[in-house]
This record gives sequence, C-alpha cells and structure tokens, in this order.
Amino acid sequence: MPPVSLLVIGAGERGTGYARWALDHPDRATVVAVAEPREVRRTRFAATHGIAPEGAVADWKDVLARGKIADAVLICTPDRLHVEPAVAFAALGYPILLEKPMALDEDGCREIVAAVERSGVMLAVGHVLRYTPYTRTLKRLVDSGRIGDIVSVQHLEPVGFWHQAHSFVRGNWRRHDESTSMLMAKSCHDLDWLQYVIGSPPARVSSFGGLSHFTAANRPAGAADRCPDCAVEPGCPYSARRLYGGMLDRGELEWPLSVVVDEFTPSALDDALRTGPYGRCVYACDNDVVDHQVVAMEFPGGATATFTMTAFTESTNRRTRIFGTRGELTGDGETIRVYDFLTRAEETVTPAGPGGATAADGHGGGDAGLMDAFVGAVATGDRGLVTSGARESLAGHLAVLAAERARHGGTVEPVPGAIRESRPG
Repeated sequence: MPPVSLLVIGAGERGTGYARWALDHPDRATVVAVAEPREVRRTRFAATHGIAPEGAVADWKDVLARGKIADAVLICTPDRLHVEPAVAFAALGYPILLEKPMALDEDGCREIVAAVERSGVMLAVGHVLRYTPYTRTLKRLVDSGRIGDIVSVQHLEPVGFWHQAHSFVRGNWRRHDESTSMLMAKSCHDLDWLQYVIGSPPARVSSFGGLSHFTAANRPAGAADRCPDCAVEPGCPYSARRLYGGMLDRGELEWPLSVVVDEFTPSALDDALRTGPYGRCVYACDNDVVDHQVVAMEFPGGATATFTMTAFTESTNRRTRIFGTRGELTGDGETIRVYDFLTRAEETVTPAGPGGATAADGHGGGDAGLMDAFVGAVATGDRGLVTSGARESLAGHLAVLAAERARHGGTVEPVPGAIRESRPG
C-alpha cells in the first residue's frame, strides 16, 4: 500500500507538528503540498518535506483550485479561519484532520458537520488527548467496570504560569474578540475528554471565572512596558527574557521560542522582545481572556463533574479523580491508581507513552496517536480508528459554548443536542 499523501493548510506549530509524523513514518504518509501565507514558514516547511515550488503556495484557495491532489488534508489555520477551508475541502471529497476548535460558534461547528456529512467524507478533530496511551488505558479501566458506575469526577487543567503568559496574555489567544474564549481555545480539549471518559456529553452546565492577575492593577511599581527595559524584571516570574532567553541558552529551539523568533540568535530574540508582542510586560498587555475558570457539569443519569482551569501552576499534566460505586481512580497524566472498595487493594498502572504534556512534547503521545489513527483510517477506510469524529466533537463544542453562556450570565445552561439535524452550509 503506497503512503497516504497529505496536503497541509497552515504551517504553524500545529501543522508542522502533525506533518512531522509523516517524516517519522515515510512508509505510511507523505506531505505533497502546503499552503502557508508566511514566506519563512512556507519555505522552511517545503524544504523539510521536499515539496516542489509549485506545491508550496501562500493561499489555500490556490491549492483548492487544482482539484483533489492528495489523499487527505490537514487544516491547521488560525482558529477563526477553520470553517471556510473545511467546507471547501469537504466538497472536493477530502478526508479532513481539522485542528481544534472546529469553529468558534455553534453555526460554524454545525456548518462543518453538515459539509462533511453531505460529502460523506471523514472528519477527525484534533482532540489529541483522546489518543494518548494514558487516556486509552484510563478509558479501558473505566469501561471494564473496575470502579463501578461513575458518580462524580474532578478534573484539573494546570495551564502553567509561563504558558498562560506566553499564549494567553502576550500571544495569539489573549483576546476574545481576536481569537476566542480561553475555554474554547485551550480547554475544549478537557470538556471533550470528560465526555469521552464518562461516555456522554453533559446535559447542563454552569461556570465561574475571570481575569484576576494579569491586569494593570497588579503591575509592580517601577515596571516598564517591556521586559528588556524593566528594572523589576529579574524578580518577576513572568520575565520574557528568562523564559525565551533561557530556552535559547539551553539550545531548546522549539515551541514556544519558535513562535517568538524565526532565527535562533541572541540578536533576533532581543529585537523580538523589544518590538514584538512577546516582550511585553504581562501587566501592560491588551489581554482579556480569563486566567482561571471552573465548570460544573451534570450528565444524563445524574453523574456530575467539575473542571478547573488555572494559570497559577507549574506547567504539567492534567490531573483527574473519578469516583465510582465500586472504586476510585486517580490519574496524573502518567500513572493511574485504582482503589477497590471491596478488597481495599490498589493497583498502579503506568501506560507507556512518549513525551510530556505540552505541544513541544507531542502532548504525551497524543499528536502521534491522532496522526496514526487518521492516516490508518484514510488508508484502510476504517473510520472506527478515529474517535474524535464530527458528531462527537460537535457535542463537546456545544458544551463549551453553553459553559461560556453560563459564566457570562450567571446561569445554569442546558447543552444543546449534537444529534439534531445540522444546519446546511
């Protein structure tokens, strides 16, 4: 069987990361074309994958105009730019791997679902947490009945102090009007993961949270607008010089440093911190997304769950406690402890899995797991390999949107059904 040929739309960190799987598995997949508006990214990506000049273009519509030139497409454009290419490539018959979130509102999400179902093509949404060895093991333990019926769940996403500062204070996801909510941009992974583990989407949700720390009111006396010029920078945990300069000094030429500079040199970094968004004081940015949030969920049948997202942690794996009628399961992203009420015995399971929790580490094997499943499904026609399909992912997005309505309105919100008829594109 020849390798599955892939078209990549968007050669940012996510598109580059997914495409790297093809370099590691050349017998299974190969990238034949890329669309990326930034020349330096496009040129680097094309050189890495051996793409001919005519296969590396700035605008994805130029690739679309050539018809179906690959077996499948990876759509990794910015969050607000998912709907149009997803609908267009579905119409051409492309199986699609679409980076999360699907879209930023219900209409957009349903338009994508309608498009793929109308064309009969497969959609795999980039909910990589479903595909880690850790999650596969945890799901197997829950489904086996080891802890009985799930009664309640506690789930924590420790975003990490520096990750919040990088992505959600200084970075592309800092403002709701330019990107989306924190819950959709970052934690749609977690609401999707919870519904996957529990076995159904929530029926109703409530939520609380806000922006508590990264504001002008908390700016230290004497702080400058930018870290390179700041007298209090040496004592600030959010120092851009410490974060990015430390990575450069250690030779860690990857995300998040790779977002800040195109050339890994001290002069390029100094210029970026003095002129670009990533050198700004975290107390002098235009950010408005929350830095902490909780979501309370009730599921059909009465099970409940709480989800906490907070910036104020080290950057580490998610942590989960699942309380069942016959036992308790505790997981930290690497190991899983199961306690049996009958025998009072405990078992610790350590799934084999590469990498850490961040994008630079491949999300604990989730990036590779998703690509393995997607490419396998395209090659064999077995759509069952993909667990983050159109309807499953739509349900999680609807829960996120309901939680945001609840947070803004101080209400308990019902979660719309994902199985009702999609709106036409």
